[in-house]
Amino acid sequence: MNSSDLLRKSILELYKWLRKGMRQKWKRDLPFEEMLFDRWERAGSLGFGEGSSIYHNSYVYSDVTVGQNTWIGPFTLLDGSGGLTIGDNCSISAGVHIYTHDTVRWALSGGKAEYERAPVSVGSCCHIGAKTVIAKGVTIGHHCVIGACSFVNRDIQPYTIAVGTPCKPVGVVNIEDTGNIAFLFDRN
Repeated sequence: MNSSDLLRKSILELYKWLRKGMRQKWKRDLPFEEMLFDRWERAGSLGFGEGSSIYHNSYVYSDVTVGQNTWIGPFTLLDGSGGLTIGDNCSISAGVHIYTHDTVRWALSGGKAEYERAPVSVGSCCHIGAKTVIAKGVTIGHHCVIGACSFVNRDIQPYTIAVGTPCKPVGVVNIEDTGNIAFLFDRN
């Protein structure tokens, strides 16, 4: 058996061992690289806040700042080329794309116009639903819920529930002194 075959055999044994442990401990099956690499270590290497994590298959470009205890789900794209800030205790769900630039004018001008860039800010204690796209220049306030598959192309005020394409407010988040949370929806 040559060295390539030995290496392949060793990698397959490692994969099977990691997969078995993942299934026993968490009752889930993940791609090999997600079992091999540590999400919290990766977040730390990117300078994200303590307790934050980011999946191995997520893309991070340029200037991205993430607070503490924030979960960045799989298959996300965080474009910080125009500056991106995400607060503490956020859930950035699977497939979310956050863009701080676009190339519309560049493409239409045949490359003569510059890329357009503008910062994006996501406040603390926010939930961004799966497959949401956030466009450049948007600010999402603290304690917001953005529904899955939304396109956010305008600012969202704090304590707002917003959904859709384009994303529009549909309710408010009410946090009581006791810590209970109520979701109040506009019935119009």
